[in-house]
Order: sequence, then C-alpha cells, then structure tokens
Amino acid sequence: MSWWNNIYNNFDPVAFKIFGLSVHWYGVMYVLALILALGVAKLIVKFDKMNISDSLLDNYFFWVEIGVILGARIGYIVIYDPNTFYYLTHPWQIFNPFYNGEFIGIRGMSYHGAVIGFLIATIAFCRKYKQNTLALLDLCALSIPLGYFFGRIGNFLNQELVGRATDVSWGIYVAGILRHPSQIYEALLEGIIIFIILFFYRKFKKFNGELIAMYAIFYTLARFICEFYREPDFGIGFVFLNFSMGQILSFIMFLCGIFIFFFLKKNYTK
Repeated sequence: MSWWNNIYNNFDPVAFKIFGLSVHWYGVMYVLALILALGVAKLIVKFDKMNISDSLLDNYFFWVEIGVILGARIGYIVIYDPNTFYYLTHPWQIFNPFYNGEFIGIRGMSYHGAVIGFLIATIAFCRKYKQNTLALLDLCALSIPLGYFFGRIGNFLNQELVGRATDVSWGIYVAGILRHPSQIYEALLEGIIIFIILFFYRKFKKFNGELIAMYAIFYTLARFICEFYREPDFGIGFVFLNFSMGQILSFIMFLCGIFIFFFLKKNYTK
C-alpha cells in the first residue's frame, strides 16, 4: 500500500503543456466526462429506439454545457468561495484563468450550482425546440453518472476535495496527513453504482420524469454518505449539527427529488 498511500508524492497533476500552458489531468478528465456522457446518451437513444436525432443531442449538449459551466462556477462563488463579494463586484474575474500573470486555470465548481444551470438550459432548450422536457431529463439521468465518475477521478488527480483524516490502510497522504480517498468513494457510489441502478431500471419506467427524480434521490443519498468521509469545505466547515454544506444542499435536493417523484406519479396517466 506504500505506493498508493504516497501517490500524490509521485504524481504530477499536470498532464502535459501546450505552448507553455499547463493542462491538468482534471481538465482531461472533465473533457472525457463530457464526451462519455454524450456518447452514452446516443447509445441509449439507439438501443431504446427513441425518437431523438444525433444532431438534436449535439445541439442540446452545447446548451447544457454552457448552463453547467455558468451554474457550477457562479454557484461555487456564491456558496463556497470566501471572496464572494470581490467576484460579485468584479464579475469579469469569474472566468479569469490567470493569477498574477500565471495561468492556473479556473478552479472552484459547485455541483449543486451546475444542477441549477443544467435545468435552466434544459428548460430553455426544450421550449425553443419543442421537446418533452421530462423525457429529455430522463435520458440525462442515464448519461450523467458515468461522466460524473470521470469528474470525481479528476478531483482525485487534481488533489482537491480531499477526504477527512483517517487511519485506514488505503488512505492517501495529503500534506503529511493520511486521508480518506473520498473522491474515489464518490466516483464509485455517485457514478458507477447509480448508473447501474438506473440503467437496469429504465425498462420499468412508468412515466416521464421518473428517472431524473430517482437520480436526484439516489445521488443525494450517495453524496450525503460520502460527505462523512470528505473534508468540509475550506472557510465554511460544518454548518449545522456537524453537517457540511454539501450535506445540507443534498438534503434539500433529496426532498425535491421525493416531491417531484410522487407529484409526477400522482399525475401520471396512461
């Protein structure tokens, strides 16, 4: 376990450089996550013989990516970043990848902010192109988890969102402290496991919106559990009753998922 425990001491978070600019593994994983999510969506459309064209999915993908990036970044600044006021008064700095003349990339993204941006983009897209919003969201529920897996692997390789201190044999040393590899826990539980559940359940789907509601429920349960092994966000710590901000936001999202599921089920007509 020695090599694994000290992986960060033997691993360069920079994958390669282009014209002097460092491309981190996190960025590589993020691109892979997006490509995989789109690929999974297209495969499911093909296998399940859904009436959705590749060109429509490509266009939707573009809309959603803009919504996710904006929502994730702005959400992080509003919820987590200690310099919220600075960014709100200097909005042009929100997506500035340079600091003191050095390229450092854009750091700090909020999953819950990404969800809001994703939903806004989806609703706007469906209104413009006259698509069934809930049916499209169900397709997203199937394609997001595997992409999310690579996103969390990116967090791990970027040595961010580290776990809490531990004494387990598979812990990772971060700045001399043995910590849970919580990013791996999240990648498996919030990504792979949820994908398997929804993929096999999709054949039993009874109404549009059922899968996205189930995704919200399962994801928030998994995230709530994983947060017990993840270090609370810097500058925020534990917010209420030793629960982190991630757990509180997940609980709210969990309640929304439950409400949406039973609301749609109650109003479902064959």
